[in-house]
Amino acid sequence: MSRKSTRSRSTFSTTHSEDSPSPRQRRGNMRVPAIVVAAAACLGTYAVPASATAGSAPVVSRGVTIPAFYNPPAELPSANGGLIRTEPLPLGLSLPGLDGRPMPGTATRLMYRSTDSNGRPVAVTGSYIEPSAAWKGDGPRPLVAVASGTMGQGDQCAPSLALQYPLTLSGETVSVGYEDLAIYRLLSTGAAVVVTDYVGLGTTDRLHTYVNRLDQGHALLDAARAARAVPGASITPDSRVGLYGYSQGGGAGAAAAELQPSYAPEIDLAGTYAGAPPADLTSVMKGIDGSALAGALAWSINGFAQADPDLRNIVEANINTTGRAALKDASTMCVGDAIFGYGFTKSTKWTTSGKSIADIIAADSRAQAALDKQRIGTLKPAGPVRLATGIQDDIVPHEQARQLAVDWCRKGGNVTYEAIALPNLGDKLLTNHLVPLITDQGDAVSWLTDRLSGKAATSNCWSMPLQR
Repeated sequence: MSRKSTRSRSTFSTTHSEDSPSPRQRRGNMRVPAIVVAAAACLGTYAVPASATAGSAPVVSRGVTIPAFYNPPAELPSANGGLIRTEPLPLGLSLPGLDGRPMPGTATRLMYRSTDSNGRPVAVTGSYIEPSAAWKGDGPRPLVAVASGTMGQGDQCAPSLALQYPLTLSGETVSVGYEDLAIYRLLSTGAAVVVTDYVGLGTTDRLHTYVNRLDQGHALLDAARAARAVPGASITPDSRVGLYGYSQGGGAGAAAAELQPSYAPEIDLAGTYAGAPPADLTSVMKGIDGSALAGALAWSINGFAQADPDLRNIVEANINTTGRAALKDASTMCVGDAIFGYGFTKSTKWTTSGKSIADIIAADSRAQAALDKQRIGTLKPAGPVRLATGIQDDIVPHEQARQLAVDWCRKGGNVTYEAIALPNLGDKLLTNHLVPLITDQGDAVSWLTDRLSGKAATSNCWSMPLQR
């Protein structure tokens, strides 16, 4: 089997052969790294690396050529977390240190094996960053596995590419590496960081399975496994591991904390930060429908239709021509594109009945059962967890995130719950969801650093009846 140069972007899009270029295979792109930390930040130009397979047509997503590195091979390692390939990853925001080493560290692009929600092996990409800062805590240098917040569904939106190109502009797509700040703050503590691109985001063989509980949890845990084998990595088998994520990443970290005892028991999980986790997708669908990030509803539909035959059949029976076009279009979008293209769109415009997607799912027992399998909170999380949620969050609704803390507390979890009280900053504008990401970040990094240093966490489950 040869590497694929094109792929079907959704259940409703046409698969193009290698001899028939798709609309995605358009030449010409521009990636412009953002100047965020200093005017002297090292900037790079975008090009297909020399490792591209000879004679293969490159994948182009909305004007951005995806490096050949992201094409999975036909054969994968036998073990989850097994490295498939690595290469140096130039950081778009980097400064030379006084000792000659780059700040905040040296990055490696990686591809590794994981297992998807159907139990099949899958190649996942990501990045590992060896920090320049020394670890001053107890024990060997720890590792933080970072699950990014929502980046989109197009391959050009992959978090590893966002580290290289913090701002991507092609005339057809807009992607911002907003998670880079949290990653750099974690590196400044002396912890090593590995970032997963999730299943299908970056890799060119399939669609990104957005907010799929098993896919995300597995990909995050397997990234921690893969990091140990990265050439030059200073982490050891005895290194403590922390999980960090907000929004989509908060859900991925929460799922991984639940799955770790059965899926990756050898990982020494010291703590998990889960910010604004989408634990109940039925509730979250209602939150994003008609919001500035309504395009994320299309990403979830695309991903679940790809992975679950029951949901695929239900979608095909209920989506109209406008909806099919929107799902196909959104499948190559990043967050910026989705806001400009589908901001404040209501899913009633996409259905044959005029009912919302949430109402259609609620009325179908098979669809509801499929979403119920995605529910986070049915298992006790491993290790201490810090769960933070903005009380005004109307995109990833506060109530369902708080309910996750309640569910975990009832199962005996060591939960530190933080209700972030801010004024209402605008209904459905994303502001109520994004501002807590920034305001809580310092406390989240400090809490996780304490766990990586071996300090015990004290649950505040007792206070849940008193907290909003």
